[in-house]
Order: sequence, then structure tokens, then C-alpha cells
Amino acid sequence: MEQEKLTRINELARLAKERALTEEELAERDALRKEYIAEWRRGAEQVLENTWIVGPDGTKRKLEKKR
Repeated sequence: MEQEKLTRINELARLAKERALTEEELAERDALRKEYIAEWRRGAEQVLENTWIVGPDGTKRKLEKKR
């Protein structure tokens, strides 16, 4: 996520503590939060896709996704 968007999320969070946000600001904050969370999840999934479990006997197996 671009630094400008992260800065805007933080700015909206600060504003929300000081006063009530307008409808446009609330919509913008929600959209930015959803984008941030989606990007964080993609990054976490990439890390987990490259994770291997090593058993006590030294065997390696890929980490499987829970269903």
C-alpha cells in the first residue's frame, strides 16, 4: 500500500478522535481500511505458502490451508 494512503488512514483516525467524521470521510476510511486489510492478508498468505513443517524425524511437508 502506498505511503500516501497509510498517511491518510492515520489522518482520518486522528480526525475521528477529535470530531465526528463526515459521510464522505467515513466512506473513504472504510475503503482504505478494506484495501489495507486485503493487502495484509495477501502478504500473510504468501508467507504461509512458503512455510514448511519439519517433523521430529526430519521430514518436511508444506503447511496446508484449513478448510
